[in-house]
Amino acid sequence: MFDLLVQGAPLFLTWQAIVLTAAGIIAGLFIGVLPGLGPLMGIVLLLPVAFHLPPIPAMAMLIAIYVGGSAGGSISAILLRIPGTPLAAATLFDGYPMAQKGRSQDAIGLAITASALGGLLAGLVLLFFSPILAAFALKFGPPEYTAMALLGLLTIAIVSEGSAIKGMIAGAFGLAIATMGTDEFTNAYRFTFGNFNLTSGPHIVPVVVGLFALSEVFFQIEGGKLLDSPQIQKLRISFRALRLITAHKVNLVRSALIGTFLGAIPGAGGDVSAFVSYAVAKRTARPEDGYGEGAEGGVVATEAANNGTCGGALIPSLSLGIPGDASTAVLLAALFLLGFFPGPELFRNNADIAGGIFIAYLVGNLVLLVAGIVLVPFFGSVLKLPKAWLLPIVLLLSTVGTYALQNSVFDLWVMLVFGAIGYGLRRAHYPLAPIIIGMILGPVLENNFRRSLLISRDGLSIFIERPTSAILLALAALLVAYVLFTVIRGPAKPDAN
Repeated sequence: MFDLLVQGAPLFLTWQAIVLTAAGIIAGLFIGVLPGLGPLMGIVLLLPVAFHLPPIPAMAMLIAIYVGGSAGGSISAILLRIPGTPLAAATLFDGYPMAQKGRSQDAIGLAITASALGGLLAGLVLLFFSPILAAFALKFGPPEYTAMALLGLLTIAIVSEGSAIKGMIAGAFGLAIATMGTDEFTNAYRFTFGNFNLTSGPHIVPVVVGLFALSEVFFQIEGGKLLDSPQIQKLRISFRALRLITAHKVNLVRSALIGTFLGAIPGAGGDVSAFVSYAVAKRTARPEDGYGEGAEGGVVATEAANNGTCGGALIPSLSLGIPGDASTAVLLAALFLLGFFPGPELFRNNADIAGGIFIAYLVGNLVLLVAGIVLVPFFGSVLKLPKAWLLPIVLLLSTVGTYALQNSVFDLWVMLVFGAIGYGLRRAHYPLAPIIIGMILGPVLENNFRRSLLISRDGLSIFIERPTSAILLALAALLVAYVLFTVIRGPAKPDAN
């Protein structure tokens, strides 16, 4: 564990990595504050920029956006009763009532402080458990990687928001996209439609930008109210929350651990962990604490869990290569672009990169603790900006970033096509994250499946003969059986009483 930090320190302790970490936190906070954007959008918009940076500064910037964006959503929830991200939905219960009582400064301070400290606690868990999981996974061969990729794909598809069937369809669509390009085993072209630009398949950056950023622009335009500008009360810098949070130490640690545990379950998400930790905190609180009426403990519980989820989601992502949520799926895509394969090989062959990523996450949370409070006065100004100003900026960043990736007009067409596809899928209530995960895990699944068959002398029996792959496949089968059971059973009938 400490060897990783020692090896990663020289890579992170450069002016470029430190500056980009601070810039990523600030950018993430502002993106998280704006309703409808959030950390995923920030990561997507800056993914093309990361492609041109050294590995650790690039990952430090993206992880900092992830951390800052996850915390920033609470600010609009507290001031406007509109969560900047789904992660901050539970913060409404007590954050907004605190603001209504004239304590918006304390509510925002508690939210930022709890987010930073919860993220730091999750970082320690990440630092301890990721190498252990990776060491176990180092014993994996092609059959185990095949089973693990299948399980990861099914898990994230099934637990995605909405219908499990739709999640699996979206994952299958991502797998189909992953088959485009050149066959690694035969060098034959597949599904390129005679277009030379597709010989390596569609680049993942324009696909991600189109699915998430462009489709969001379409949705915001469709929603209207482009010139609305809300009224925000004046805010100032205050470190009073650092003293207030000392009265909620147990709540803070418990909520951070809940967020870390649920974040490590692929697809569970920060919104789930926030509601669970809030429910636990409310159940253990005294009646006079006034949960739901502006309780400090309610804000601490939800925000510590939110950013605890970030550290938890990075555990399976880095150690096993299975994304914990949509944001970590794009972070894994960034690692691929930078030439590193997440999973046990990262810890064995590039321990310095893994260590640098851990340090970036921990330092990012420390920067969040200071920058989040210092920049509070500016958040109100950002919230006053109408969508008519923000959407062209998002569109410009998406276009310039995608084109600069390979100086390719074809990539812009890919972005536009997948923007339309993403918009259509969202209108039909299909989750988008399984598509990206299918693209990432598709080559892992196919190549290791074919290698397994080449090694095996008895066909598919190799997957059952090896205990680890058999267990992973059994878990995958249980997930499929669960989906079929829920489909056959249908929605629960309401109680007549």
